[in-house]
Amino acid sequence: MRAILDIVLIALDFYQWIIIFSAVFSWLYAFNVINPRNQFVSAIGQFLYQATEPALRPIRRYLPDLGTIDISPIVLYLGTILIQLIIEYYIKPYVF
Repeated sequence: MRAILDIVLIALDFYQWIIIFSAVFSWLYAFNVINPRNQFVSAIGQFLYQATEPALRPIRRYLPDLGTIDISPIVLYLGTILIQLIIEYYIKPYVF
């Protein structure tokens, strides 16, 4: 059981990096730093979008409209940290 919790924690840590890369990629895309017509860049963007959008969509539904500022990745990132802390402090010590 402890190994499963470790795998979940590693997956959450990996997902946090995906959230960060997705936010940075969206900034680079918005400011035309990267070429969106490049097939490799497009594939990376599509992967990051498909990996983060299912989790970000419900968060965006409940957040107020702030214009061009999207804080849903921050909320999702903090949510993954909260889940990690709950697992570390409340679940993992009681699994032997």
